[in-house]
Amino acid sequence: MPPASRMSMSGMTVVRWLLPMVLLLAFAGYVGAWVDHKAAGLVITGLDLGEYVKFLMPVRRGEVTLWREGFYLPLVAVSFGASLLAFRVELRYAWPVRALLLALAGVAALNLLPPAWTPARMMTDEFRQQALALVGCLAALAFSPFLALLPRKVTAVLIAALSVAAAIVPVRQFFAVLLAIEVLYNQPQTPGWGLVLCAASLLALASGAVWFGWRGVAFQIAG
Repeated sequence: MPPASRMSMSGMTVVRWLLPMVLLLAFAGYVGAWVDHKAAGLVITGLDLGEYVKFLMPVRRGEVTLWREGFYLPLVAVSFGASLLAFRVELRYAWPVRALLLALAGVAALNLLPPAWTPARMMTDEFRQQALALVGCLAALAFSPFLALLPRKVTAVLIAALSVAAAIVPVRQFFAVLLAIEVLYNQPQTPGWGLVLCAASLLALASGAVWFGWRGVAFQIAG
């Protein structure tokens, strides 16, 4: 086998395991501390921010304008990414890995539900975008074997675009409200480990997807 082919196959092997790992790490970072505190009740996770920011005075007064649903983009990126990758023949995932990816896609999607939700509440203007995102994520999960038939570059573009948006939008909005959070806590705040892990993992996911789409080589299906 030519050296270039060996390098390409070696790279695909790395990407094959990188993609599930960074999906898991992105989700772990999202539900981890974006504002850390020694008192557990004062820790703010990425998942909290979509609701939390509604109660910050600068947001309520209109001094800071946010796309509140943007804080949920990491959930959408993780859910769609896991569904798009689970059945790709090039990646040759065994059923335990596929099951893990599908479970991750479902858990990430269901976390789009707000606290104390009801079907009627999800149809209100406030939660309509979350409801649409939830339906889209669950539809992708249900049809994930068919999504594996998409051209590899299409899959790569979808995952990379979602991941980059999910790494940038929530982080920018977090810094937009950080001063208001510092006022509430009466002390300076720095981004928590969850924000750093989530953003870094999403960017790694985008990079892995681009490599998969443009430089990866298809594996032969075993057996």
